[in-house]
Amino acid sequence: MCNCHEIDVRDLGISVEERTVKLKDLLQRVMQGSPFYQEKFRREGIDIGQINTLQDITKLPLTTKEELRDAYPLGLQAVPDEKIVRIHSSSGTTGSPVIIPYTKNDVEVWADMMMRCYRLAGLTDQDRIQITPGYGLWTAGIGFQAGAERLGAMAVPMGPGNTEKQLQMMLDLKSTALASTSSYALLLAEEISKRDLKDKINLKVGIIGSERWSPKMRARIEDELGIDTYDIFGLTEIYGPGIALDCSLHDGLHYWSDHLLFEVIDPVTGESLPDGTLGELVITTLTKEGAPLIRYRTRDLTRILPEPCKCGCPFPRIDRLLGRTDDRIKIKGVNVYPGQIEDVIHRVEGVSSEYQIILERDAGRDTMFFRVEIEHADDLENCRVKAKKLDKAFQDLIGVSVEVECVAMGALPRSEKKSRRVIDNREM
Repeated sequence: MCNCHEIDVRDLGISVEERTVKLKDLLQRVMQGSPFYQEKFRREGIDIGQINTLQDITKLPLTTKEELRDAYPLGLQAVPDEKIVRIHSSSGTTGSPVIIPYTKNDVEVWADMMMRCYRLAGLTDQDRIQITPGYGLWTAGIGFQAGAERLGAMAVPMGPGNTEKQLQMMLDLKSTALASTSSYALLLAEEISKRDLKDKINLKVGIIGSERWSPKMRARIEDELGIDTYDIFGLTEIYGPGIALDCSLHDGLHYWSDHLLFEVIDPVTGESLPDGTLGELVITTLTKEGAPLIRYRTRDLTRILPEPCKCGCPFPRIDRLLGRTDDRIKIKGVNVYPGQIEDVIHRVEGVSSEYQIILERDAGRDTMFFRVEIEHADDLENCRVKAKKLDKAFQDLIGVSVEVECVAMGALPRSEKKSRRVIDNREM
């Protein structure tokens, strides 16, 4: 049963006309208060008076992560200092961090979107939500907590790691929902299974995000924890987690179109793509104040699903993410994305969701080494058969040959945050 009836959609401004008004208001605001967009639009000769429909947004330039990094520390701020109540930041592992200022209204809008996600997942003020993502400059932990408080549920703000304490609190406080990365949810599920605690926990729902996770991984988490899981989406530059969630039908993620405008573009040419076509997700923050973004390139690969969801929720949907444009592996002239690898392992029985790819280069020749967990890995003949099937599936579905090593369940590294699945030694 869908829980969309729990979301009050009255006066949310989800019509085309309302979103057009919000887009025009956004453009007026950035031209008045955002030095970043004032300079960007001046440099590119943009006249916001020519933007009269949602389709006209394609006349505006795209915004990139590199531009946001160049604006460090507070070049994205679009309101006076006294309006800013908080900042969050990306990790900055591949360059300068991106700092995003938030107004009081931004914080409240974000909490409301997170609350909608919880309601869409069937949670109420009677639930106890154990929050395992990190706090601090990262958006995840505090976003999950603010949404729980807005819902009226009990927030259990554990933060990451300390699995012993996590399990103790889960048992003693009778947590009914888990907010987590998929990697840590799997780690917790395996620990609960090892300790035979499944019948002693009270979890019923998992709100899982921050990284792509395969259907096999989802099935394992649901089976070992005895829960329903919901795929949550977000990124630091666009509030944080909670801008989209799949409903109980798990057929795409509903996004909050009264606050956000989604487009999909060709990641190479930047041209807009029709609904239903796979490409790079681009987001415009219609109501954000502190650091509004216009046509921001997320690097996430998905498609807009044009048909209304059968669950009855009026908010539009995107497909589950295939991967990221910067997660692409290029080997032997072939582009490989995480979603394609997950399709491969999904087709072979007895193969786990957990894998690791090691890329090597020897005498100018690239090789792809694929390590994967399988059931009954102590049976050498079983390993041989599985490896042969996986290599054939890689050749048939992706067009590359791989060297396969089958290992026992639980043999690959587990993470309390995000799993590192690709190790590229070619440039080392």
